[in-house]
Amino acid sequence: MVEDVVVFECESDLQMKAVAVLVQKASEFKSTVYISIAGRRANAKSLLGVMSVGIENGSEIGITADGVDAEEAVKALAEYLKNPQIA
Repeated sequence: MVEDVVVFECESDLQMKAVAVLVQKASEFKSTVYISIAGRRANAKSLLGVMSVGIENGSEIGITADGVDAEEAVKALAEYLKNPQIA
């Protein structure tokens, strides 16, 4: 299992798009990927699940992945969440 923690920095008017892109990016990997915020955990490949954890600007987000491409998944999602305007 691979883990990382990042702080989400995104303008409020772009947050919903950033969440949708996060789910798309997570879905590109074979590994099981989860995000967690303040003790709430969700499957990063599920839009409803990701929305349910309440990602907001400044949120500290834990990313965990387990599987054949776990390291790549965590790295890609961490980089994206640090700067979601790049997508």
